[in-house]
Amino acid sequence: MSRSLLPPVLTRRAFLGSAAVALSGARSSGEPWYRRVYRWGQTNITEKDPERYDIEWWRRHWKRTAVQAVIINAGGIVAYYPSKFPLHYRARFLGGRDLFGELVEAAHRDGIYVMARMDSSRASEEFFRAHPDWFARDRQGNPYRAGDRYLACINSPYFEEYLPGVLVEIIERYHPDGFTDNSWAGLGRDSICYCTYCERSFRAATGLALPERHDWDDPAFRRWILWSYRRRLEIWDLNNRTTQSAGGPECIWSGMLSGSLSGLARSFRDLREIARRAHILMLDHQRREDDLGFPQNGDLGKRIHELAGWDKLAPESMAMYQNHPGYFRVTSKTPAEARLWMIAGIAGGIQPWWHYVGAYHEDRRMYRTPEPVMNWVRENQEFLVRREPVASVGLVWSQRNADFFGRDQAADRVEAPYYGFMHVLVRARIPYLPVHVDDIPAGPERFAVLILPNLGSLSDAQCEAIRRYVKAGGSLVATGATSLYDEWGDPRPDYALADVFGAHLDSAAPRLPAMRTATAGPPADEHTYLRLHPQWRARVDGPKAGDEPAPTGSRHVVLNGFEETDLIPYGGNLLPHRFAAGAIVPLTFVPAFPTYPPEFAWMRTADSGLPALVLSERGRSRIAFLPADLDRRYFRQHLPDHARLLENLVRWCAGDSIPLAVEGPGLLDCHLYRQPGRWILHIVNLTNPGAWRAPVEELYPVGPLRVSIRVGDGGAPRRAMARVAGRSLPLRRRDSWVRVELSSVLDHEMIVLE
Repeated sequence: MSRSLLPPVLTRRAFLGSAAVALSGARSSGEPWYRRVYRWGQTNITEKDPERYDIEWWRRHWKRTAVQAVIINAGGIVAYYPSKFPLHYRARFLGGRDLFGELVEAAHRDGIYVMARMDSSRASEEFFRAHPDWFARDRQGNPYRAGDRYLACINSPYFEEYLPGVLVEIIERYHPDGFTDNSWAGLGRDSICYCTYCERSFRAATGLALPERHDWDDPAFRRWILWSYRRRLEIWDLNNRTTQSAGGPECIWSGMLSGSLSGLARSFRDLREIARRAHILMLDHQRREDDLGFPQNGDLGKRIHELAGWDKLAPESMAMYQNHPGYFRVTSKTPAEARLWMIAGIAGGIQPWWHYVGAYHEDRRMYRTPEPVMNWVRENQEFLVRREPVASVGLVWSQRNADFFGRDQAADRVEAPYYGFMHVLVRARIPYLPVHVDDIPAGPERFAVLILPNLGSLSDAQCEAIRRYVKAGGSLVATGATSLYDEWGDPRPDYALADVFGAHLDSAAPRLPAMRTATAGPPADEHTYLRLHPQWRARVDGPKAGDEPAPTGSRHVVLNGFEETDLIPYGGNLLPHRFAAGAIVPLTFVPAFPTYPPEFAWMRTADSGLPALVLSERGRSRIAFLPADLDRRYFRQHLPDHARLLENLVRWCAGDSIPLAVEGPGLLDCHLYRQPGRWILHIVNLTNPGAWRAPVEELYPVGPLRVSIRVGDGGAPRRAMARVAGRSLPLRRRDSWVRVELSSVLDHEMIVLE
């Protein structure tokens, strides 16, 4: 372990003194506390904990992990204080103790801010019997339940009156600095509530009766989706008015957010609108999925900040317990797994927040996991916030696309293409930023190229914004069904961006299929291929059949690396297309043929002639349209041929705009930033046999790495420092580039050029 990552030794007096100074400084600096707090901790209290919560030990743990704020369970499903509300369920073992009050007092005494944690969606049977009309109902009038708890309706007085009353009570008694809640959004998209409040409110807003069932083609269901989103924003605003009125302008409320786009859609949490409203973004995103890997955490950080601004903070709940594979709440996650998840998020702009379930554990290994990371963040905080990302590639996304094009298959239709491209860019070490489709820039000044990964559902206005961007000189990579459906997911007769793509659909677009059954998986792979043009196998060593095409002409640069093949695997299908005059078609579609028995595995149709890739140039703009959805295929299959082709397309469209080159072995996630007079490169080493199947058990160093950063013709940096290794690096300059070399990187390195 690098010496710079070891936690510093502080006396208790020194810690309390420095924490108090930091706390008073934050309050007197003119900046609110939630813009100054970078390291978080949470002990998620269980009902049993009031009998065994060792507050003094946890205060020492706060000190060892250098936290500036803690999240403490207050109320909601379970109250950890003696609430005046008789139906506010008290923890079973609370007895006469005021555990929440004791913890708030201890934290404030130590100079640590407190966010009161609520969990507000469920209530006991006693509560339900007292107010049965406050709870969500299905079509038959039966209450929705989760276990032995009843689910409250977000349009009822439970959310409108009762919960605001609880917030005011907590503020008046304990003066927490803010509130957060991980179940604030009420019933999800999979369940329509037919209670009296919903019936009345929906009809008043739309003039319609509630939809009878999930039907994406039903106008009432579509309006219900949008109406449900608006209601969550109303609750967000109501809760902030309540807490700030009772506790002052800095006593803010911020509901927790998932890192999953489809998860946000299913719970009606509009990430773009919430990011505009939120004072701080609280992320309940504790672990990776195998297919998404660690890079998703860095991607999430960039996505959040591109919406909210890079001056806001975005702490993330990072589990120290084993929660993948399996949920083992009271045993330790491997330190390497937890550490890489934390570092991947920090590199993308997320603030660390350690998370334990329960205040007492027989497996005590987990207590050591966050210390080195939290203390490294404390030592390097100035380089981790208030910085501007540097990237010339934008990866476009849309939550409405997840709703109305993804529908009930958003993971396959929407997320897989996006994350397929994310993995390609990470492997290629190309810095990129997520770009919301409603934030398409007017020209290429910031992003030289935008990637549209299967953005099937686009409005006319969004298509016009993309068209203006291209007309101004921006380049484009678009895949799959991009622009083939309108904002409701209804098919268009042709791509709305056909004039930009230089390609047209020759047959009507299919309607989006109905909801798949619960047991069905993604569509089965086809035994299909893509043919490269011109074909060169006649000039490459190998058996000859005598009918090989003459190897004439040169291939487009997007086919670099494929000199010895005329075929690459595909696995999908393709609709009939035609392309505009002057366009280049380097790939065509080879339809399926038998795979079994092997005696029958020979190609029936060598080339359908259907274009699978259409390239064109218009002035400064380069356009690559790939109706063959290789981004989604790459996410599912991780075939190197797909990654190489997608990388080639991005590099061709980006020209010489990419500001970073990192040479050397390994799977590296690279994030480049600027501060005044300073460049910052964060490299996360993901080279690991556990990278695609948790857990990671140990770390494997890579190197040497040769790093080149284009700094332009302005003031060139004069020194370079490796902040993890804790040493200076020789710095060389050539033209507008500076170069440094790293001998080895274990889990991460942060290079600072000044």
